[in-house]
Amino acid sequence: MKRLLALTTAAFTALPLAPAAALDAAPGTAAGGTHGTVLDRAPDAPGAPGAALDGAPGAPGAGDPYFPDQGNGGYDAGHYDLALDYNPSSNQLDGVATIAARATQALSRFDLDLVRTLTVRSVTVDGAPAAFTQDGSELVVTPAAALPSGQGFTVVVRYDGKPTHVLDPDGSRDGWIRTNDGVFNANEPQGAMTWYPGNHHMTDKATYRFSVTVPDDRAAVANGDLVLSTSRDGRTTYVWDARQPMASYLATVSIGKFQLTDTRIGGYRVITAVDPKLAGKAGGFAARHAPVLSYFSSLFGPYPFTSTGGIVDHEPNVGYALETQTRPIYPVVPSESLLAHELAHQWFGDSVTPTRWQDIWLNEGFANYAEWLWLDKTGSKTLQSSFDAAYAKPADDPFWQTPPADPGGPADLFHDAVYDRGAMTLHALRRAVGDSAFFTILRTWATEHQYGNADTPAFVALAERVSGRSLTALFDAWLHKPGKPTL
Repeated sequence: MKRLLALTTAAFTALPLAPAAALDAAPGTAAGGTHGTVLDRAPDAPGAPGAALDGAPGAPGAGDPYFPDQGNGGYDAGHYDLALDYNPSSNQLDGVATIAARATQALSRFDLDLVRTLTVRSVTVDGAPAAFTQDGSELVVTPAAALPSGQGFTVVVRYDGKPTHVLDPDGSRDGWIRTNDGVFNANEPQGAMTWYPGNHHMTDKATYRFSVTVPDDRAAVANGDLVLSTSRDGRTTYVWDARQPMASYLATVSIGKFQLTDTRIGGYRVITAVDPKLAGKAGGFAARHAPVLSYFSSLFGPYPFTSTGGIVDHEPNVGYALETQTRPIYPVVPSESLLAHELAHQWFGDSVTPTRWQDIWLNEGFANYAEWLWLDKTGSKTLQSSFDAAYAKPADDPFWQTPPADPGGPADLFHDAVYDRGAMTLHALRRAVGDSAFFTILRTWATEHQYGNADTPAFVALAERVSGRSLTALFDAWLHKPGKPTL
């Protein structure tokens, strides 16, 4: 979720996938970006192997209706091993991405998503040099021999450069966002390609290992479990393992002069990183996680990951928080509402991820409803009061013209209705089927699709299966049709 600090939402649109002309843009990078710019190295360049002779090229996009060029076809990525060396003062990033994948067709060439701001130096496939070109946001790789359908293969990409974010049309930043001491790294919906090559559609989940080297006075914080940190010659390498599958927009490597803590509270391993500028306001930040997670576990099923925590990085101009997997990132110390919202996403959005971007209400509506549940639990605000406040918008308010199940396109992806009308849909469902069936639906959803992807029709089918009744009229009114539903 790109959650604005005022607890409203932002709208984002499809990008030309060019880096922003911003303070941290690479020297010599044109403001208009490089989409369509060829090439780093032609397929027949000296030392490059010839094109594979069999198979067919993988599709250059996953075909998502909102972001058709995002992701790639012809293979599934299973694991990323990212070795990154970063110098915050110069913004120099040197990276080696090792990707374990499996061909889903006979594959003559395939694409990885990576912005042209970063220069690829070499690519190998199963240890053999591969031909490659960089064209806009696509790294096109031609292995020395075609890959048979079903065959596993390993790609190693060596690259470097001065990464920068992409700029969304509403002015918000996405991806590798520089701060005065490092990086605020949030990637929904398209920022992952600003710092590592990959198959960056949400349906191609993978496990991750991050090895990030930074100066000794910085900490590098990523997803999953911190397994090692070693120092040498003034630099420290942090190694993180994310052992459960993750969509790439939920990955993070955030860097700064953080106060890093790793403790066990209430049965949870809680790893937090707090900017010293905010430490005075962040007292008890780690301890705040366990009560929320325990309550949500009682409703939705066991917490799906091996650790939890959060990153609090002073970057007020970012304007949103994001549910980066296991470790949400916040530009301010989160309120109770915001903390609950981002932790609820660990079930709804992170463990169970939509199949298409238009189904984002399955993330945001669910997390908003969980936020209402937590406020009710703590006595801050009753659940019915939260519903009533959202429903109070007059019928002629434009809010009611955006159906949450298809908000209309990338520009409306984070429309208020996706959050609030999505949450109201769940409350309407609860009133229709009763508490027992309702929470069975939520627990079953979280269990049956754990670490996978699902869409709105699958949720409707589950609700009808569990409740034993037709719910077409309810979901049509609340999810699919413009206009204010009647109670």
